[in-house]
Amino acid sequence: MRGPLPFLLATLFLDAMGIGIVYPVMPDLIGEVRGVGLGAAAIWGGVLATAYALMQFLCAPVLGALSDRFGRRPVLLVSLGVMALDYLGSALAQSIWLLLGLRLLAGVAAATQATCYAALADVTPPERRAQSFGLLGAAFMGGFILGPVIGGLLGEIGPRAPFWAAAGLAAANLAFGWLSFPETAAAAERPPLTLARANPFAVMRAVARLRGVLVPLAALGLLELAYVSYVVVWAFWGQAAFGWSSLETGLSLAAFGVGAILAQAWLIRVYLRAFGERGTILFSLAFTLTFFVVYALMPHGSVGSWLAILLCPVSALGEVALPALQGRISRLAPAGSQGEALGVVASVRSAAQVAGPLLMAGVFAWGARIGDWPLLGAPYMLGAALTLAALLLFRRAREPAPEPSSAT
Repeated sequence: MRGPLPFLLATLFLDAMGIGIVYPVMPDLIGEVRGVGLGAAAIWGGVLATAYALMQFLCAPVLGALSDRFGRRPVLLVSLGVMALDYLGSALAQSIWLLLGLRLLAGVAAATQATCYAALADVTPPERRAQSFGLLGAAFMGGFILGPVIGGLLGEIGPRAPFWAAAGLAAANLAFGWLSFPETAAAAERPPLTLARANPFAVMRAVARLRGVLVPLAALGLLELAYVSYVVVWAFWGQAAFGWSSLETGLSLAAFGVGAILAQAWLIRVYLRAFGERGTILFSLAFTLTFFVVYALMPHGSVGSWLAILLCPVSALGEVALPALQGRISRLAPAGSQGEALGVVASVRSAAQVAGPLLMAGVFAWGARIGDWPLLGAPYMLGAALTLAALLLFRRAREPAPEPSSAT
């Protein structure tokens, strides 16, 4: 691989690894700095996760606009430096309030995922962006799978060891980017930075007004909200429906992750050649909808347990709608607004990750109180309904021409 792609793949891989590497030790770290039991630590863990996602929601469009104006390289390198210092501060933190402040800062710095996508869009023809975005999605998924494994191993040393490791990874990637990452945004296409471009809500409104962008953006938000059910209730559903241990839950999620990497790194090219961009999105939404229904109606007990685990990698083979939708939005946005447009995409995804956990956990709790089959699968039925809404919405969308001018 040549050009900026190796650094961008490494950045998203290490970003995801840095997120996942600290998950296994958060209960112990919060308990240590706050002096509370597991239940109270879990509440603080939710607060920290929500703070992180909220800052990503607010800051992704702003950082995207900054990268449009000043270039991708300075935004990415400064953000990596901030992340390294943030992890270092977390490793040394002795106060829950300092941890909260650092999680807020980490959410700002980690909002550069959109800048990575914008940098790749700068050097990729519009018709190939969905395929290229799939590679970035696969890199992120790989880091997300490997991160908790490494974090669990390092956690045996102590609850702060994963933060030291994450700081080292961010610093190493900063050095790699400093030496290898060229500027990708053409100086002639950089728009001026205005107050509107510094206002995340104004940026969202401007991007949504681009011809043809609103429908795929809405479909992407609905799909991301549906996907939250996997992350939030999978372990609880597996334990309630099948009596899964943490090992079985981990194996099932790892199998799903391997299937998702295969889909986003390779199968997306097959789908795009066979169906085109629009057909790939429709196929992936229909495929995802089918498996939401399958999981929602999965029989309980040992048969259902084995069936669910075996279907995990298969169900992930349709995980191409998100990169394909991102590619479509990027193709419809003007060259000078790639950072803005993909920043709004990241912001919409973050909004789903802020609202989704409470929604899906509430639906699961409702089904669990009743307890009968198939109500334990109610979150997946809701996921199916959200995916169906995205499918019907996108199916009605017409193919517009790209915008000739800047978004704002």
